[in-house]
Amino acid sequence: MTSPRLAVIVSGFPRRSETFALAELNALDRAGMLAAIFSTKPGEDGPCQPSAQPLLGRVRPLAGDPAAQAAEAARQLAGVSVSGVHAYFAHTPAEVAAELARQLGVRFGFSVHARDARKVDRQNLLDRARRAACVVACNTDVAGEFDGSGARVTLVRHGVDLDRFPARRPSGGTFTMLAVGRLVEKKGFRVLVDAASRLGGDWRLRIVGDGPERAGLAARVYDAGLADRVTFCGAITHDVLPAEYSRADVVVVPSVRDATGDRDGLPNVVLEAMASSAAIVATDAGAITSAIRDGENGIVVPSGDAAALASALSRVAAQPALRRRLGDTARAAVEREFDAGRCAGAFVSALREAYA
Repeated sequence: MTSPRLAVIVSGFPRRSETFALAELNALDRAGMLAAIFSTKPGEDGPCQPSAQPLLGRVRPLAGDPAAQAAEAARQLAGVSVSGVHAYFAHTPAEVAAELARQLGVRFGFSVHARDARKVDRQNLLDRARRAACVVACNTDVAGEFDGSGARVTLVRHGVDLDRFPARRPSGGTFTMLAVGRLVEKKGFRVLVDAASRLGGDWRLRIVGDGPERAGLAARVYDAGLADRVTFCGAITHDVLPAEYSRADVVVVPSVRDATGDRDGLPNVVLEAMASSAAIVATDAGAITSAIRDGENGIVVPSGDAAALASALSRVAAQPALRRRLGDTARAAVEREFDAGRCAGAFVSALREAYA
């Protein structure tokens, strides 16, 4: 069977946090299924992830409203054989994909992740999903947005590159905590700072990422008297991120539901930490518990509860053997369930079937 050739609509490209899209796009390309890539807005400035490099020169930016973007993409695809149009994200990219597919006379579908599903009026989202050749959900939390809709929803997990994030052990010394993510409310870093202020003993916290909450978080750290213990590392790429995991005694994922109702799905940091055989303390927000099972391969605490988070961190700080057990079990789990190659292969298979 000849593989379908797809036009793919992404949002901003590249974006350092969207490593899942890079893995899947590269897998589509290797399968000979990537006919064209369009972006609905500019990408981030600064360094990009290493795996974005093969795709950078192929991404065609679009401008204007969704109708204008679809029309421009159709003009650029004149004479190109396309079997379908697939979008990354349920909001603007999916709207552009649906209109482009209509103009080309082919099917469309979209991948949905977390916040993107909540950026669309619910009735419009469900109508769009019912018309789609496929809806690919990356976790059970966001898949639940389509319950009862009659849409064809396929669950395909995001994976992690087990070679890029090898199992490692910290070298010892001062107890070091690591948190990774955009500095936005739903990542729960305010709660983490409050939890850290309750900890005794000698410890350090490293926060990797950047975003609009950086100044407020820095002020919170200063007011808590923790400025000499907390380091803001800024945004970094996969070239250097594995080294951060290797020095951490515990990786903290303090996700919460923000004031708008937005929440994480299954953040990249969870899988990267699991692959690195790190002990993980996480909250029960979003789809985190689809990967982290309390007491087995990590510790799970209620979202937004600084006291519970501090108690769990104190526990893992005092028990090196517990940290090792949790880390070993996490690595074994990610090898079974979240290997990037297998997950990307499942994604390619889902799209091959949907657009054949």
